[in-house]
Amino acid sequence: MLRIGLFLLGLAALVAGLAFLVSDGPLPVVIWLLGLGLVLTLGVAYERVQYKSLAARRPGAGWEKTEERFIDPATGKQVTVYYRAADGERMYVEE
Repeated sequence: MLRIGLFLLGLAALVAGLAFLVSDGPLPVVIWLLGLGLVLTLGVAYERVQYKSLAARRPGAGWEKTEERFIDPATGKQVTVYYRAADGERMYVEE
């Protein structure tokens, strides 16, 4: 829910910044709104790609189980990390 709110706020800031830019608004306000909008929207998009959700089951062939294990603070469940050497991707599986 917070992620959606931040993304919408970022889009609103971008639209407002573009509206001020088109209507010859004050340049500091335009820069601030566009900067805020870019930071929020790109930050949310990056977070979605970079930090993946937990998988419910173990991956198939080509994945290696690592020694990495930790307790996920959001769910309180133990997580095991799997690694695919072909492309370096990591998968987080709740146990």
